[in-house]
Amino acid sequence: MVEDDDLMADLLETVVSGLNPAIRVSKAHSVGDAKRLWESMNPKFFIVDWMLPDGSGLALLRDIRAKDKDVPVVMITARADRDSILKAAHYGISGYISKPFDVELLHGRLVSMIGDSLPDEASSRSLPEMLAEGLDSGVHIPGNMDVAGILALIEEADQLSGSRLAERWQKEVALSARLLEVANRSSFRRSGAPVTSVRDAISVMGVPMALNQGLALALDVGTSFTSGVIRSRALEYHALAEAVACEAQKIAAAMGKRGRLFQTAGLLSRMGELAVLSVMDRFVREGGGSLSNADIEQALEDWAQPYGNRLKVQWRLPLDLRQLIGAVHHLSRENVTQQHLVMRGAALLAGPERLSTECERLMRQLGLEAWFESLKAKPSGHEESDNDRG
Repeated sequence: MVEDDDLMADLLETVVSGLNPAIRVSKAHSVGDAKRLWESMNPKFFIVDWMLPDGSGLALLRDIRAKDKDVPVVMITARADRDSILKAAHYGISGYISKPFDVELLHGRLVSMIGDSLPDEASSRSLPEMLAEGLDSGVHIPGNMDVAGILALIEEADQLSGSRLAERWQKEVALSARLLEVANRSSFRRSGAPVTSVRDAISVMGVPMALNQGLALALDVGTSFTSGVIRSRALEYHALAEAVACEAQKIAAAMGKRGRLFQTAGLLSRMGELAVLSVMDRFVREGGGSLSNADIEQALEDWAQPYGNRLKVQWRLPLDLRQLIGAVHHLSRENVTQQHLVMRGAALLAGPERLSTECERLMRQLGLEAWFESLKAKPSGHEESDNDRG
């Protein structure tokens, strides 16, 4: 994929990656980058922007056709006039997509060009080999967005504010992660300033692009688990991440702090497990065989932390957010801040250790003894809802 606009490239990557689990996407920002990738990786499909920083996509197309007459090359451009289309056709273009494009229509066109042409073969790789490959080629986590719901939001995009959209999507783990990834990549290229919340991410990219990202993620065929046992585990981790985010917001509200950053950290606290489960489901789907509970547990134990760490880097998450996510699982003996205590306390409150001595000690360190005592007097899951306070 050759596209110099980061937001557009990320949107296209989401659409293309979702067409088939076997697809791997490599991105280039210029003609020169594309030629280097072409020589080293021998891609089987090209999506090329017409206007690039160091030349025309048509020049790249001409070079490709000089060596390969058959590899599909799709041109994406704002030029929709007849002369431009004929010029591209003269160079042997395989498809022509005009900007701005409708994500749903783009998805449909690419399905017919890419999805159906991929071989449906049983996987010859073992699960550890596939997991190791996933770390090197880029990590993704599954989502469960409703296409119809997002299309309805797109219809009212002109009246939809970024803060309202962030509120509606605040519990969508996969989408929150994707928006942060895209916004941080774009923000770092422009200013170097990190993005730490979904609301800020939507502010960086704008409501229309955020909606397109949501639609592209919803259309991802890899987001629906085919294995029942893996799907069940994924739902457990998804619910646990939401619970940690909720408890973190409650603790923050009790301390008079804003809970946005804590909520983001909680939502991302199980991203490693969800990514590993996604690879395991792909392993089963590609004919690798069934997985026992012991297989699943072992893979999660071995790979969840490496995948989580890889995603933190891949998504360019700022250091303070990375540390908050880490605190959900473990408190370091060094550099423990009040914010870290909040996240560790939220993790304990969201699980079976909510009334443990460790949890009580953390609440005491945060100055929330009375608040914690009031929680102990109530059944789990029936606390007063104070998510929006502070």
